[in-house]
Amino acid sequence: MIKKIFVLGIVGIIIIASIALSFPNTTVEPDLESTTVEPDLESTTVEPDIIMPSKVSRPGCEDENRCYIPSEIFIEKGEQVIWVNEDSAFHSVTSGFYDSPTPLFDSGHLDPFETYTVTFDESGIFDYFCTLHPWMMGQVIVE
Repeated sequence: MIKKIFVLGIVGIIIIASIALSFPNTTVEPDLESTTVEPDLESTTVEPDIIMPSKVSRPGCEDENRCYIPSEIFIEKGEQVIWVNEDSAFHSVTSGFYDSPTPLFDSGHLDPFETYTVTFDESGIFDYFCTLHPWMMGQVIVE
């Protein structure tokens, strides 16, 4: 009896394996051509000026001024500043302070790896913060 069960088990495994092998390969291969970026030597890559690094959505980054890197940037009048959100959380770049925002600029919520650019045409000190994480603060100093 045990011999019959063993033989039937082996026959069953062979049948299942042959059925599985008889189906065509339905694995979808990724379209590498559409995701591969070829270098374009004629165009320039825009590098961010300020980065929102990972894990700044938790309090503590303000202790080491690393919520925005750098937290203070000096530029000339007429230049632009580009922020990039390299965190997995949403962030914003909003002028003013958490308890008193100003209407000068507001990125809205930035998705991870989304950028935001502001051109500063006036001299001055421009404070900004994240509306979602009030401990995140920075300054743009336009000379």
